Amino acid sequence: MPGEHTPPTAGDISGPGRFLWWLVRSQQGRIAVAMALSSAWMVSLAVPPYVLSRAVDDGLAPRDMGALVGWAAVLLGVGLLSAVLAVHRHRTMTRVRMDASFRVVRATVRQCARLGATLPRRVGAGEVVAIGVADVTVVAQSLTVAGPGFGAVVAYAAIAVVMFGISPLLALVVLGGVPLLALVIGPLLRRIERTGAGYRELQGQLTGRLVDVLGGLRVLNGLGGKQSHADRYDERSRRLTESGYRVGGPASWVGALANGLPALFLAVVVWLAARMAARGVISIGDLVAVYGYVAVLVVPVAFFIEGSGDLARAVVAARRVIRLLALEPDHRDTSGAVEPPGGCGPLVDPASGVVLRAGRMTALVSARPAEAVAVVERLGRFTDTDATWSGTRIDALAPDRLRKRLLVADNDADFFAGTIREAVAGRCEPDDARVRAAVRAAVADDVVDALPAGLDAEVTPGAGTLSGGQRQRLRLARAVYAEPDVLLAVEPTSAVDAHTEAVMATRLRAARHGRTTLVTTTSPLVLAQADEVVFLTDGHATATGTHDELMREHPAYRDLVTRQAGLLGDGDA
Repeated sequence: MPGEHTPPTAGDISGPGRFLWWLVRSQQGRIAVAMALSSAWMVSLAVPPYVLSRAVDDGLAPRDMGALVGWAAVLLGVGLLSAVLAVHRHRTMTRVRMDASFRVVRATVRQCARLGATLPRRVGAGEVVAIGVADVTVVAQSLTVAGPGFGAVVAYAAIAVVMFGISPLLALVVLGGVPLLALVIGPLLRRIERTGAGYRELQGQLTGRLVDVLGGLRVLNGLGGKQSHADRYDERSRRLTESGYRVGGPASWVGALANGLPALFLAVVVWLAARMAARGVISIGDLVAVYGYVAVLVVPVAFFIEGSGDLARAVVAARRVIRLLALEPDHRDTSGAVEPPGGCGPLVDPASGVVLRAGRMTALVSARPAEAVAVVERLGRFTDTDATWSGTRIDALAPDRLRKRLLVADNDADFFAGTIREAVAGRCEPDDARVRAAVRAAVADDVVDALPAGLDAEVTPGAGTLSGGQRQRLRLARAVYAEPDVLLAVEPTSAVDAHTEAVMATRLRAARHGRTTLVTTTSPLVLAQADEVVFLTDGHATATGTHDELMREHPAYRDLVTRQAGLLGDGDA
């Protein structure tokens, strides 16, 4: 069942075949039922030809009305049984495919959550979307082979045995069709797998470009770059279309052969059976039965061909999925994880020499923003780190407990669809009083007040209807609402005007009183509110003190902040 989810092991993702086998093993009971129902259904399809042959030989030929009516009643009963089996087979296989879809989705979502900040560095957004939309469906569809595919084998064998009883020659002709199918379709399947891999690569790239363009559409409009990106998207779309034709060619042949080859078998076998009936080797009833058996073989043969095509496409899709599942986060998960220490610190990053003292608001300043972000990622356990919390290594702490006590807030954090209330509450239960307090601390009052429904106003996925500054303030409100013992905020005021920034800094300091807070910034308006400022040079802490002290005593710091102050002044003008 989907609720009994066990993620795949390292062995299960060692290859596409092993991954597909994991999906089969994960629901063995249901697949066994599907195999039994599919086998019974397909064998039941072969019963009507036999019943018809008996009706012809025992009732119609000798004009025995009683026998004819009796066999007609049997035919009706077999038809009803076949219908019931078909319904239950279809329902069971639908559950099998849905279960497989849920397991693949859960495995990928769990992996994305596990990778955390590593994910956007290693996999594009378009690739993740393509896996969730396209590959999951293809992989799930391939499990049809486990039900109807197995039933096709049973039905094929059963019909061959019955045909041997009528004519060994006809049975050999029928059985000889399977090797012929392999010879004809094998090269097509290999081509589907080969060209499908290239198609999926282009599909992921194109989806990623679409996600990026839609995410920055407002900026592109302002810069006048929308048309150039649209032209690039159009060019890649043409390449994807051409690649799709290369995949669709062999796939269409497989589909055509799924209908054409069974018809060819039907023609050959019926021709041979008709000649035998004309010579009196077999009866007219046997001729009717042979025609019916071969006609019924259209179903299992079609499943053979379509199932083979599904498996070829599933191998390509599964290879993409396991590539994502095999990624490892940039930080190590240690065994024997312990609870985070009590209190709010101190936190120490030996790599840079940065020390966050408990209960204080610290500002981290660097001429290269990436250096400050690297410190935050080590303190937040997003990369391999030697950082400590009250003397305990951060990478030794239980991850789920650490995330509740230490929060990293950056400007890439996304919004899910829901209300403003839910967006601010985040993972916590919403409380209107606390939500409004957090909104006020982030100076987002005007954002909420401008919406007709207030806290009940709907936020679209990604909050694309809000401006960059509005989204930034709501992100800060969400971080404040979570009330973590340690808050690491990356440039939380970079997208707002100077007046709003000054108020945000003052209110953030008040809201976080008594808790440890780190803010990366070069804004003098925020730096003035910090209890302590750490200045980074080449990734190392070279000066520590208050904003006023560093302005007086450290020329490099003064030049950087003064330059920033000049930019603020130009912006206000």
